[in-house]
Amino acid sequence: MANPLRGEVIRLYKNLLYLGREYPKGSSYFRERLKSAFMKNKDETDPEKIQKLLSRGEFVIKELEALYFLRKYRAMKKRYYEPEP
Repeated sequence: MANPLRGEVIRLYKNLLYLGREYPKGSSYFRERLKSAFMKNKDETDPEKIQKLLSRGEFVIKELEALYFLRKYRAMKKRYYEPEP
């Protein structure tokens, strides 16, 4: 019998892979770290533990989005405003 949370785990993995394309240290670095994190927990069967891991993954997504928005904001600010002395 397949785990009902399997689809959510796959969706999380795909979302993180997509977000990792713009990672500052490079997409290959991010992909390796992501794969090792998921492989470390691949044998987990407890639904509560899987839910905790999924919520941690969602937190990582929010942090990555914040990192990217901040980087874009800084680039825009640098283009349109004079550097402060």
